[in-house]
Amino acid sequence: MANQDKLSRTQSPKKPKPTMRKKKTWTWKKTWWLFFFTTAFAIFCAVGGYLFIMLNGERLMKEYKEADMFKMAEASIVMDRNGKQIAKLGQQVSNRDIIEYKDIPEHLGQAFIATEDKRFMNHQGVDLWSIGRAMVKDIMAGSLVEGGSTITQQLAKNMFLTSDKTFFRKATEVSIAVSLENHYTKEEILTMYLNRIYFGKGAYGVKAAAKTYFGKDNLNDLEIWEMATLAAIPKAPSHYNPISNPEKSKQRRQVVLKLMREENYITEEQMKAAWDVEYDPSVGKQHQEKSKTNTAYQSYLDYMVQEAETVTGLTEDQLYRGGYTIYTTMDTHAQQVMYDEFNDDSNFEKSKDEIKSQAAMVITDHSNGAIMAMMGGRDYEKKGRNRVTDKRQPGSTMKPIATYGPAVDTGDWYPWSTLRDDKQCFGSYCPTDLGRNKYVGAIDMTTAVKRSTNLPSVWLLNEIGMKQGYEFAQKLGIDLHKDDYSLALTLGGMTHGTSPLEMSRAYNAFANGGKYYDAYTIKLVKDSKGKDVYKLKVQPEQVMSEQTSYYMTQMMQEVVNSGTGTAAQIDRPVAGKTGSSQHGIPGYNGPGARDFWFVGYTPQWTASVWMGYDRTDRDHVLRGSSSQPAKLFSQVMSKALKGTDSGSFQRPDNVKRPEPPKQPTTVSGLTAAYSENTKTVSLNWTAVPGDDAVYQLYRKSAKEQQFVKLLGDLKSTNAEDIGVFPGESYTYYVVATSSKIEGEAKSSEVPVSIAAEEEVTEPPVDPTTPTDPEQPDTGGEGNESGTGEGNGNNNGSNNGSNSGNNNGQNNGNGNNGNNGNGNGNNAGNNGNGQDNNGSGNENSGQNGGSTEVTDPIEGGGTPGSNSSNGEVIPEQPPAEGSQLPPATTGMNRMNERYAA
Repeated sequence: MANQDKLSRTQSPKKPKPTMRKKKTWTWKKTWWLFFFTTAFAIFCAVGGYLFIMLNGERLMKEYKEADMFKMAEASIVMDRNGKQIAKLGQQVSNRDIIEYKDIPEHLGQAFIATEDKRFMNHQGVDLWSIGRAMVKDIMAGSLVEGGSTITQQLAKNMFLTSDKTFFRKATEVSIAVSLENHYTKEEILTMYLNRIYFGKGAYGVKAAAKTYFGKDNLNDLEIWEMATLAAIPKAPSHYNPISNPEKSKQRRQVVLKLMREENYITEEQMKAAWDVEYDPSVGKQHQEKSKTNTAYQSYLDYMVQEAETVTGLTEDQLYRGGYTIYTTMDTHAQQVMYDEFNDDSNFEKSKDEIKSQAAMVITDHSNGAIMAMMGGRDYEKKGRNRVTDKRQPGSTMKPIATYGPAVDTGDWYPWSTLRDDKQCFGSYCPTDLGRNKYVGAIDMTTAVKRSTNLPSVWLLNEIGMKQGYEFAQKLGIDLHKDDYSLALTLGGMTHGTSPLEMSRAYNAFANGGKYYDAYTIKLVKDSKGKDVYKLKVQPEQVMSEQTSYYMTQMMQEVVNSGTGTAAQIDRPVAGKTGSSQHGIPGYNGPGARDFWFVGYTPQWTASVWMGYDRTDRDHVLRGSSSQPAKLFSQVMSKALKGTDSGSFQRPDNVKRPEPPKQPTTVSGLTAAYSENTKTVSLNWTAVPGDDAVYQLYRKSAKEQQFVKLLGDLKSTNAEDIGVFPGESYTYYVVATSSKIEGEAKSSEVPVSIAAEEEVTEPPVDPTTPTDPEQPDTGGEGNESGTGEGNGNNNGSNNGSNSGNNNGQNNGNGNNGNNGNGNGNNAGNNGNGQDNNGSGNENSGQNGGSTEVTDPIEGGGTPGSNSSNGEVIPEQPPAEGSQLPPATTGMNRMNERYAA
């Protein structure tokens, strides 16, 4: 029992054997169900994929149509005033010309089909055989190396997608391709494809490529070898274009010809004839040079694009890609002439360093406001600084706009009206004048305009009222600041200044009978389908009377004929005005100007010229004069208008003729008497009306041919002539001006004759009669010789007594033994002794000009040929016997024209 228990403890009990399961066998039922579910899943995926492709394609198609993405980018064409193409906008972005299917030659379409998609006419946008072939190559290469795209797929990618070779992008491409096939015919798809693909050298579309490489506008003019050459390019445009790589292009062309032969598109003979034709790269290069935008036009085109954005509401990008046709007013001949003159450095001041003096010029047609040509600066670059629209201080070119124009337009002032040129202040404003002929008193308007004197302009603006001048300038398109409401406006003193374009617009009104036109460069804009997008409507505004514009033209013609603008003269009538502005550099008082201007017009066009530096400092100021822009005006306009009728400025029928000059009020009561005691001629006359009367005294000796001014700006009605000599005869007259009289009043001429003195013989001296050396000579009534020089800077040392006359080599006024300042007249003559110290005015030095005695009136007369520097020369009155005119020679010429 124990053993049995031990055995039971050491041996485990036997486990029951597991029951063996029966192995299941594969049945046909299981196979059928697996096949069913696999097929169902595949069908589901296929249907889902198909629905995805279709629905996604339709969705994308709708989105792209709404976004107008089917519209191809097409360069806009720019035409000149005669309808000739001068440039393409956006040529760098899209040099494209759109064609229709009917414009595509049969062999050209076949060349692309044979090369890119020989099953194009049979598939529905996706070629499964091509995709399979591409997948095999991709698997063998281990990456995506071939796309297997059809022409439709290439079009989809070109229109909407990137060039990334991803499965997602490929799926989207397929969706769009299928949708394109559902919406468009094969012909339409091929046409879109040929219009969109890139051919290198900036050419988009097959027509632009034909122009670029063969210079042919009509695709039907292409030969088979040329068509094959074009079909060879899209695979790798930079590699296979014939200009860059003629030999590789030829090899690729031969591949295309072989493919066309395999598809029976061409015969064996046609293939052989096109096989070895050599391409001449110079043909394409010549066309590229022709197609480039002329750099001479760049200033104009940049301004035109800005105007196009404003008038059409289109963006610059839309203008560059929209295929618009823009008809401009550019005169290409005038633009080229202006460009050439701006590139001639001799027309401009030479700078001290590499910073050039700058300039701007614009020409407008004053009959309608059209801009004919413009240059925004020297060495102008695309989208650079266009100084035609930059504002600068206009100087005296504002005088016709702010003063003379508005004054004449009131009907109270005329070119022959008398103005005042006196140095004076107007409240706290005290203008000055730097010219030679300044502060001359009475001056007619024409002369004031011609000489560009400052004070008459300020005086007249003060007379007509600041409001009149300010509003007149605004009507002429001048953009004024509220702080410009001051008399300084007439001299060009403005807060911001004005631009050459504004000045040209303003002067247009003087040239065209008083009508103001806004300046413009665009007449018409059409879209790619020929529909009008914008059409100009010209609406002039009458801003002054015809009479005013005519009078202003006549006066400004004098500026060019004989005034400050003579450098602007050309072979036809020119009217205009010069201008300049002071440099105003703090701490620098040296010479130079900040701005030079000339604004003028012919019977055809108006032009505005500005010169200066972009930044003015002591090393960059203008050293010349306003004749420089006037000369540039002459250079450009004479050539730009060459061959056209010179024309003339026509006088309107309603222009008032100048009234016959009124007989001036005479100065009466002029008397002249010689005094033996004082040796002077005393003159007296009757005052003319007016508290502001001013008198000028003229004298002529018997030995002289003309009268000279003896004394000027006298307020009294009497004068003394101390420079007379015995044995001489003199004639005098007086001229008076006053606010109470018309013009100038002249007296009758009064002669005076002075008897010659008898020669006094000195009695012999008795040598036995001693003289007392201690006793000074008292002179008595005798004559003694003076020894002093009568040069206005030296004292004549002449001792005389009381009324004694002292004859010396040069005159001295003997004055009770005191030294007198002599009126020296070279050869020397009598000194007039008086009871007080005498003084005289020296009028000529050792080599003097006129030797007549006169007051030193600034700016009068014309120096003699030997005049010393700094001397004052008397004004020369009219010749004897002639009536003193109220105006100068400029006014005489004006009267001749008015009378005509």
